[in-house]
Amino acid sequence: MALHCSVVPYTLQFKFDARTSRGAMARHQVYYIKLWDQHLPDVVGVGECAPLPGLSIDHRDDLPQKLDNVCQKLNGLELDKLSFTDAVTLLDLHDLPALRFAFETALLDLQQGGKRLLYQNAFSAGKEGIPINGLIWMGDKQFMQEQISQKLSQGYNCLKLKIGGLDFTTELDLLQSIREVALATELTIRVDANGAFTPQDAFKKLEKLARYDLHSIEQPIKQGQWQQMAELCAYTPVPIALDEELIGVQEAEKQVNLLETIKPQYIILKPTLVGGMQASAHWINLAEERSIGWWMTSALESNIGLNAISQFTANYSLTMPQGLGTGQLYHNNIASPLQIAQGQLWYKPEADWGQL
Repeated sequence: MALHCSVVPYTLQFKFDARTSRGAMARHQVYYIKLWDQHLPDVVGVGECAPLPGLSIDHRDDLPQKLDNVCQKLNGLELDKLSFTDAVTLLDLHDLPALRFAFETALLDLQQGGKRLLYQNAFSAGKEGIPINGLIWMGDKQFMQEQISQKLSQGYNCLKLKIGGLDFTTELDLLQSIREVALATELTIRVDANGAFTPQDAFKKLEKLARYDLHSIEQPIKQGQWQQMAELCAYTPVPIALDEELIGVQEAEKQVNLLETIKPQYIILKPTLVGGMQASAHWINLAEERSIGWWMTSALESNIGLNAISQFTANYSLTMPQGLGTGQLYHNNIASPLQIAQGQLWYKPEADWGQL
């Protein structure tokens, strides 16, 4: 397989400012990697490189140049003579998780015929949906209430709320208003603090949050404070999920050290941030060996990246909703067979993919 490669920049436009842990985003710059065999130019594999500002370790000014350099190395390469791991080393992708995810996705797509069908499972065949949480973006109280009402009317039985941006009392009031409508037996609630609490006030806030029968809280304090996070996980009244804590932890030995030091109840995996599907599978194996739960979450990718993450996720026996409901965030998302119905993500094989 003599490869050829090209890069297509694409600017995604949000329907509203997405409230991330680093502020509001009106647009998201992504890059699509296209791979094809020079002898079969009509069969094209596509992957998405979509690092997040303020979060991804490879969101950097020279990323477009790095993408071009990778494509130059790929052009003419006989990749079928190399393993994926060897290719990552050859292309120097170890510290570029978003680019690694894009390359891995494009290669899988190419190997499977360039039809955006990376894995054969009940989800990609259109026979089963993936339960997902309804994402409530951070904003003023009215904005969040409107989103909550909308998600409940759409049939979601799991909501995820971003917290830490409003007065804490206001956020507790929002949780109270939800519980007045739906008990824990009817509706699962997750919250994501994005590191907004301090180690000094975190436990008291967790005690107050526990009154609302929450499933879990993501990243209550900022990453990098392993001992303080370990103490919280040991005594927390609300199960804790690590999210940002996994970013940049590339070495297997350090990954093991992190899990065994902190002992979280859950980890959350974002392939764009941790380095792709193989990297996510490794985290899953480490977690399951230690009886740590996990779920998968997209990281504001377009439907190209979301599709890859969803098909990969569907390879596992899922026991809880996943964080894969971001496909409707953009005005100009790539048209795809991905659809959401009654709190589940579906792949509709009869629908067409849009052109890049």
